[in-house]
Amino acid sequence: MSDSVLYDVTAGVATITLNRPDAMNAFDTPTKVALRDTVQAAAADDAVRCVVLTGTGRAFGVGQDLKEHIGLLQANDTDALWSTVPDHYAPIALALAEMPKPVIAAVNGVAAGAGASMAFACDFRVVAETAGFNFAFAGIALSCDTGISWTLPRLIGQARATELLYFPRTIPAAEALTLGLATSVVPAEELAAATSELATRLANGPTVAYGSIRQSIAYSATHTLAESLAFEAGKMQLTGDTEDHRNAVASFVAKEKPTFNGR
Repeated sequence: MSDSVLYDVTAGVATITLNRPDAMNAFDTPTKVALRDTVQAAAADDAVRCVVLTGTGRAFGVGQDLKEHIGLLQANDTDALWSTVPDHYAPIALALAEMPKPVIAAVNGVAAGAGASMAFACDFRVVAETAGFNFAFAGIALSCDTGISWTLPRLIGQARATELLYFPRTIPAAEALTLGLATSVVPAEELAAATSELATRLANGPTVAYGSIRQSIAYSATHTLAESLAFEAGKMQLTGDTEDHRNAVASFVAKEKPTFNGR
């Protein structure tokens, strides 16, 4: 694994940290490979009940490493230039958005380009008040990637998403909260504590139910009501067969607080 991606699992919370602070956590190829593999590993690990994605230094992640990109352009290495979208960025977005457990983006600094896209693939965005978002793609005459064409309109609507993608600018944390891009905004020095509190709550919750809810919401975005009802029925049966459901019902009858084990 590349040193540019750190991984820790504690008490059911997997923390994935982008660790190229000198490059503002830009995504070079080793970082993209390590991040893809780490996110997929966290998604598959039953011991992980919540995932946190964050960064070190001044940035959450500023997207593609342009130094590497320029080198590939100059070498006319078109295979390496554009295969990175299906090989790296797309799998990262899918794993973040579709894993059957909650995902938090702890946005410690600017999230730009693919970095912003990754944050929007998460369920929650806890944002430091000194951080911000920038949809930088059109600024360098590129289309968008890493799922932002799917996630951003669902967060803020098609018209506003189109405007922000056409005319990139840095959106400060306070405005991001107003727009609905941020779930919460906290002082920078409180980001770790606020994220930990939310992650602990999620990791102690009914993991299968959380995963089923997030997958049901995603499914309904591209399916009819009838199809969504059928999908919901399947997820209801899945969660109804869990130990957590049986224990929660017994606790309700006994007027006790339930304990969830994530299975």
